[in-house]
Amino acid sequence: SNPYRSEIMKQNVGSADRIFRMVLGLGIITWGFIDQNWLGAIGLVPLATAFMRWCPAYVPFGISTCKTP
Repeated sequence: SNPYRSEIMKQNVGSADRIFRMVLGLGIITWGFIDQNWLGAIGLVPLATAFMRWCPAYVPFGISTCKTP
């Protein structure tokens, strides 16, 4: 049994972090369209993590920007 199993998809992106990720993601995507560069697709990563409220890079380090109850 994996001790991290219940922690894997637990929300770890707080409100301010989420807003920052949305703005960053949309900015990168917009840059990609304006510059006609496919690298703008990288903006989907912060956008997806903002909508899921979960960042896989935070999991191994135990980081969470969510407010604790």
